[in-house]
Formats: sequence, structure tokens, C-alpha cells
Amino acid sequence: MENFDPLKLENQLCFPLYACAKEVVRKYKPFLDELDLTYTQYITMMVLWDIKAINVKELGAKLYLDSGTLTPLLKKLEAKGYITRKRSNADERSLIVTITDSGERLKVKAEEIPSKVGACIDLSPEKAQCLYNTLYEILNSIT
Repeated sequence: MENFDPLKLENQLCFPLYACAKEVVRKYKPFLDELDLTYTQYITMMVLWDIKAINVKELGAKLYLDSGTLTPLLKKLEAKGYITRKRSNADERSLIVTITDSGERLKVKAEEIPSKVGACIDLSPEKAQCLYNTLYEILNSIT
């Protein structure tokens, strides 16, 4: 490609990834507003609905979030009564996040969100699975 310009926006892989991520998260907003959750609070709750209790450092690694983003997010979830944060008995330096009964009840309200968002995106199940695999392949190769 002799006329390839590496600084043209349309030649960047990062741009459609960024724009897609932003637009997909935007599709979540009306459904998450009903639960009074942001997208990052929602994915945090998804981890806790599955694991129930987790070290903050491990949670950050799972979500690809640093402590500067995670700490205020967790404080807000705790203020809403969905989680508790406590120091580990085994290691005072370690902070454990645990889902509350109220946080567990929120799961029932959130269960339809993935299908509602999926209905907003015109992609066959096969293409969606291929995209999922490709995105995780990229993510795993750069982390």
C-alpha cells in the first residue's frame, strides 16, 4: 500500500473499537438508569453476583479498572446498600468487597438487560460469538 497514511482515522483499529464500545455502553444507559447504576457499577455488580466476595485488587484486575476509578465506584455502591467493604482478617492491607442481600435482589431486576441490549444490536449470534472471541484475543494479547 503505497498511499497508506497511518494517521488517517479510518486506518486506525483503535477508533472503531473505541466508538463501538462507547455506543454499546450508551445502549445500556436507559436500562441501567432504571436501576440507578452506571455501566461500571453494573459490571462490578456482575462480578459480585457471580463471586459474592472478592478482594478489591482482584476485582480491579477482572474489570481492567485501577484503584482511582474503583474506589469511588465502590463507595457509591456501598452507599446504595449493594455491597460492603471490609478489611480482610487474614491481611489488614487487603480490602474485601461483599455483595449484600439488597445487591443480590438487584440481580433479578438486571437479568433482562443483556437481552434488551442485544435486541438493539443487529448482529447474528455467530458474528457476535466471533466478535467476542476476537475481542478477547486482542485483550489477552495486550495485557
